[in-house]
Amino acid sequence: MKGECQLKTRLTEMLEIDYPIICGGMFQVGRAPLAAAVSEAGGLGIITSKTQETPERLRDEIRKVKSMTKKPFAVNLNLFPSQTATSNADFIDILVQEDVRIVETSGRSPEGLMPKLKEHGFIVIHKVASVKNAISAEKLGVDAVIIVGNETGGHPGMSDVGTLVMLPRVVDSVSIPVIAGGGFSDGRGLVSALSLGAEGIVMGTRFMATKEAPIHNNVKDWMVAADEMDTVVIQRNIGSPSRVALNAVSKEVDRLENEGATIEDLLPLITGQRSKKVYYEGNLDGGIWSCGQAVGLIKEVLTVDELIKQIVHEANNSLEFIQNRLESIRTDA
Repeated sequence: MKGECQLKTRLTEMLEIDYPIICGGMFQVGRAPLAAAVSEAGGLGIITSKTQETPERLRDEIRKVKSMTKKPFAVNLNLFPSQTATSNADFIDILVQEDVRIVETSGRSPEGLMPKLKEHGFIVIHKVASVKNAISAEKLGVDAVIIVGNETGGHPGMSDVGTLVMLPRVVDSVSIPVIAGGGFSDGRGLVSALSLGAEGIVMGTRFMATKEAPIHNNVKDWMVAADEMDTVVIQRNIGSPSRVALNAVSKEVDRLENEGATIEDLLPLITGQRSKKVYYEGNLDGGIWSCGQAVGLIKEVLTVDELIKQIVHEANNSLEFIQNRLESIRTDA
């Protein structure tokens, strides 16, 4: 294999990006510097609407991204229950006004938003955690689905099924492009996802450990030192499992859940507002914060551009290795 392949897929064509790599929407982390860096490096960056809390603040963040890159980017619309009063319909109005045409929806079904999104010509990527939900999303008219396995940081769903099984199940069940999430951090993972039928990968945890990620260096240093055992799934008792970093707060939540705690008991510990102490003050025990098992594969903090170039290079090396192995097998046979 000579030179580097282009890694073109239905996803790169649909989104008009260079590489099939998406930085998933992350609460508090999905801000302009990170999103713009990912898009500028050839992937798709995403800013999160709920992080901005109000439509006008979202408008400001969108304009920041536009000042940093001319390439496509997306906005995440969170469908989970939220303490923020702003409706997604109000956020969509801002997206229309600011000519943003790609959205990632996550949480519950996007059914209520689809008429307005399609009326204005949005490309809709919906994140799911099961085959059933992927099929339902396709029927609603979404343009692509992200399927996350149990390895993922944030919300992996209730099934406990890993990406290795979940991904091909979804690929076999829908006709729209499928994006793989949960456990991806490098070029080997990208090639494995493509070989299982995905059109691309989404990474959250790996992009947190980049220089552009707007979080405290204490968090990034912890991620480099951590291994795959340093996360835990909490909130099963309240029907909203979440994979987070293993720290004093998540251990306490886990203990309380084992004792039968209710959502009222847990809310003071699991509120997303506490994560600000982690991300911005560097207090690693300040609150719970999403972190996937891919943290065990992170060895250094790079710029986003360095990371994406590294992933593409590793992917091509992996493809060359596979080709050479296949040729060797044929020769031996």
